[in-house]
Amino acid sequence: MVGEAVSAVRAVVPEGVRVGVTTGAWAVPDPEQRAELVRSWTVLPDHASVNWHEEGAEAVAVVLLERGVGIEAGVWSGTDGARRFRAWPLAHRVLRVLAEVADTDPGTAAATATALVEELGEDLTVALLLHGEDGGAWPVLRAAAGLGLDTRIGLEDVLILPDGSAPEGNAKLVQAARRILDEHRIRRF
Repeated sequence: MVGEAVSAVRAVVPEGVRVGVTTGAWAVPDPEQRAELVRSWTVLPDHASVNWHEEGAEAVAVVLLERGVGIEAGVWSGTDGARRFRAWPLAHRVLRVLAEVADTDPGTAAATATALVEELGEDLTVALLLHGEDGGAWPVLRAAAGLGLDTRIGLEDVLILPDGSAPEGNAKLVQAARRILDEHRIRRF
């Protein structure tokens, strides 16, 4: 199934676009079974996400490394994921950390984001992408811009524009994010 999906995506995206998959517990709850499934992949993705608050994250990540698959470390706020990730001896080998702010309150999400970045540590040696969801998506995007971090936005994260209106598609979310990021960039120079 993973091989079919990866092959189908690669057939339609431009060459050089990295294709990733999830190893999240919502797909297969048992961590040993997840690791075995990764061992059975016949077509390898370029990277796979591993959520560090989930049981068995370390074992799944080791199998990915053994197979030559890059790792995107998912570290969620409000969990022990940052601590577990930082304690993993191979943390320096991941492609990036996807810091996911689960706080959806627009009034507190930016502070939660900053706390998560601090918990990951200033000595982090891999790329860090910070993003939020729902009501916290736009405040977290602004926090990421202010911290000079990578970020993302899309229909997976939020279904409204910063002004509360509904977008006419994903492109409108990206355009709004671009404006916010450009404003922050101008302020820094």
